Amino acid sequence: MKSSLAASHALVAVMLALTGCSSYKPAPAAFHEVLDQPYRLGAGDRIRVTVFEQEGLTNTYSVDQSGYISFPLVGGVPARGYTAQEVEKALAAKLRQGYLRDPDVSVEVDRYRPIFVMGEVGAAGQYSYVPGLTVQKAVAMAGGYSARANQGNVDITRDINGKVMTGRVLTSDPLLPGDTIYVRERLF
Repeated sequence: MKSSLAASHALVAVMLALTGCSSYKPAPAAFHEVLDQPYRLGAGDRIRVTVFEQEGLTNTYSVDQSGYISFPLVGGVPARGYTAQEVEKALAAKLRQGYLRDPDVSVEVDRYRPIFVMGEVGAAGQYSYVPGLTVQKAVAMAGGYSARANQGNVDITRDINGKVMTGRVLTSDPLLPGDTIYVRERLF
């Protein structure tokens, strides 16, 4: 009786330990759905605005912490959460209001906001995002895995439409600007 009671206590302890290790669920569907949507600007992005035949307005502009770019003549223009094409339309509309007759505006992303790599890597820190970046490539930029790293999957924290989510993904998964990658320590 005592041995079966001890065995059941040991089984419960192992189950509780394993439950504690799996605090993150696999990535929700929204994690992968956002990859197929147009890129939305955020604080830290830098955009290149070209206004045809207006050299004084053509320049690079950074999206500030409040989500705006400061544009000559028209002032603050909202950019966070908008695509480059939506910002183009907003700038053209503001410039039409007494500044230019028929402005031809083009907006493209000049520099994306950085990603962050933490945990069991050679050099945790902030790294530049480039289109096509995967978890595996980001880990390589961060000095590779440490000797204790779990190399099968990682946890990513991502802002999706203003909601911060964390999910477990494979190392072949693509990244988005602003993602935080956490490489966990393996159990054995």
